[in-house]
Amino acid sequence: MDWSIPRSSAGVLVLLGLARDAGLSDEQTLAGTGLDVDVVTRPDSEVQLRQELVVVGNLVDALGDRTGVGVRAGARYQLTTYGIFGFALISSPTLRSAVEVGLRYFDLTFAFSRIEPRDVGDRFELVFTVPDVPAAVRRFVVERDLAAVRTIARDLVADADRPLEIQFAFDEPDHIEPYIEVFDARPVFGCDETLLRLPREVIDEPLPRADAQAAAFAQAQCRDLLRTRAARSGLAARVQDLLTTDPAKPPTADEAARALAMSTRTLRHRLAAEGSSYRGLLQEMRSRLAEEMLVSGRLTVTETAQRLGYVEVSSFSQAFHRWHGCGPAEYVRHRTGR
Repeated sequence: MDWSIPRSSAGVLVLLGLARDAGLSDEQTLAGTGLDVDVVTRPDSEVQLRQELVVVGNLVDALGDRTGVGVRAGARYQLTTYGIFGFALISSPTLRSAVEVGLRYFDLTFAFSRIEPRDVGDRFELVFTVPDVPAAVRRFVVERDLAAVRTIARDLVADADRPLEIQFAFDEPDHIEPYIEVFDARPVFGCDETLLRLPREVIDEPLPRADAQAAAFAQAQCRDLLRTRAARSGLAARVQDLLTTDPAKPPTADEAARALAMSTRTLRHRLAAEGSSYRGLLQEMRSRLAEEMLVSGRLTVTETAQRLGYVEVSSFSQAFHRWHGCGPAEYVRHRTGR
């Protein structure tokens, strides 16, 4: 997940609806975001991920630990909420290919979790982790994201009653009725991982609305949309230009500030105002270039690590795992089949 790429405000609108139903005002829900309800309701409106995370925090603060509030939120994210991304999923040939499309264009979703697909024997799993969000909102986030995936799956698959298992890596709440209602299954709590598991044969069955031509068109639209959103403006763009000039020896924050004729403190404050940070831009640059270098097949893991300024390949591999949830070799296999 690239925190610098804005996302559609449709996700914030879903949260606003949940908050209104709970008796909260729009002002309470949007407090501290700099967002205005008239702006986020525009069809082409976008928000920063940090702004949406503030909305989540406001909800959690106001509603406390009401049982199942996260899963109730996730159930509101219908396939149509995702626009062209949802169309790319629904026109995919199989559920597995829909998962692959979803992960390829993950920055077009509303998720904050990292989602890892995994084949385990005769089962297929999606494992959810939330390392990049504050502890206070992790339960809400993982509940919402897992419930949203379940809701999408219902829209994709004609037979909504397929067996599945849900596990949560947190303690069982006092009331589990909301979970059973949303998942059509009784989750298991207190597990080592949070995941959704279903029979492996289900993941490779044809989807009822598969359409190769529509899928190709929708994915092209997703690529264009993601490229447009990723195109930076303002100070962050200038910093990113400096970082990519020599990825093996990127400038420090002090050096970048001098090159931009400002103090380091001013640089950090202005980046923060844009919802970014110097360290975050550096990691995003390395993550993006690492993916491009490895998937293209032109460079080995060792060569990629050297091009990005890593002295030890092990350090690069650890960083890559933080960015993508798996090691470089496994990531390339998932993306290319090599």
